[in-house]
Amino acid sequence: MKALSMFRNCRRGVENGMVSAEYAVGTIATTSIAGVLIWIVQQDWFKELFVALFKMIFEAFMS
Repeated sequence: MKALSMFRNCRRGVENGMVSAEYAVGTIATTSIAGVLIWIVQQDWFKELFVALFKMIFEAFMS
């Protein structure tokens, strides 16, 4: 019984470390995606696409 209790306590310690590693990977992935999105938004072709899209929407409502 004591060995089972020690095993459970040992597993909890490992799980806590895995949770920290998962947060680190998630944080890196999130900031990477945010960086790519910021880069895309700053591109001229994206700005032109955005303006053209809104022009089409406004023309559809005004017609």
